[in-house]
Amino acid sequence: MNLIIPMAGMGTRMRPHTLTIPKPLLHVAGKPIVQRLCEDIVSVCKEPVQEIAFIIGDFGPAVEKQLLDIADKAGAKGKIYYQKEALGTGHAVLCAAPSLTGKTIVAFADTLFRADFVLDENQDGIIWTHRVDDPSAFGVVKTDAQGVISDFVEKPKEFVSDQAIIGIYYFKNGDFLKQELQYLLDNNIAKGGEYQLTDALENMRLKGTRFITGDVAQWMDCGNKNATVDTNRQVLNNSQELPLPDTIRTENTVIIQPCFIGENVSIKNAVIGPHVSLGANSIVEHSVITNSIIGEHSQITNAVVENTMMGSFVVYQGKPSDLSLGDYSQVKL
Repeated sequence: MNLIIPMAGMGTRMRPHTLTIPKPLLHVAGKPIVQRLCEDIVSVCKEPVQEIAFIIGDFGPAVEKQLLDIADKAGAKGKIYYQKEALGTGHAVLCAAPSLTGKTIVAFADTLFRADFVLDENQDGIIWTHRVDDPSAFGVVKTDAQGVISDFVEKPKEFVSDQAIIGIYYFKNGDFLKQELQYLLDNNIAKGGEYQLTDALENMRLKGTRFITGDVAQWMDCGNKNATVDTNRQVLNNSQELPLPDTIRTENTVIIQPCFIGENVSIKNAVIGPHVSLGANSIVEHSVITNSIIGEHSQITNAVVENTMMGSFVVYQGKPSDLSLGDYSQVKL
């Protein structure tokens, strides 16, 4: 089993946080988003995931090493591929062509999920979906009476289905997917200058591939600041109470679970939680923090913080209530 993770996007909706780090490496409940995605997928596979291929932009050697370490922790061999131009989802997946062989999972790295099933690897293909209230903002699938996918519809203006594609796909024959993606490029079958994965899926379906849906119990988006903070809340709820590290230093402090607290954190005269992720080596004094993500090596003093995302090396003194601060920010009021 191979796992392909396209993650070369610029993450513009997550700025300023993505000015210094790729979006999939932002932390949720103490772990990079892409690491949680790898762990979630490995947990639903019967067969071991032997290779994890990351499709990235020019992120630099430090990021590449971090990704290879994530693959290693998942028990797989990591490989790095590059997408030099933003030419669509189909083009992105094809950038990992050597790894598109045999049983293959493709998972886009801006979403997390919780599933109550084990992947049935005997199926031709599985497209993971989640029922949504407003399908007009998503790509959706239509299914027949047997539950087999009969059509793909991108952002339907009129209701055709509420089963939204969450961006995770299983293919029993990765070589067939590679063939159909290459066909799109060879014949310049593009929409708005981009080669779409769903066009390859439709070609595969018309040629006999039987796609079914895999419904997930929870779909957690990390597309923007508010969505990521909410995903942090959901992941912490799923984790229940996380143990506090032995290196934490507290004085006159209340920690309301669930929370993630990193190593060597100092908290004084503060209330932390619920639903807070506080990165390693951070200092919080005379503050109340709820439903927020705070990076590493940050200092927060005399503040009331809620629904907030702060990067690493942030210094904040004041009374914020709803913020989005990138790495190395400094705000003093």
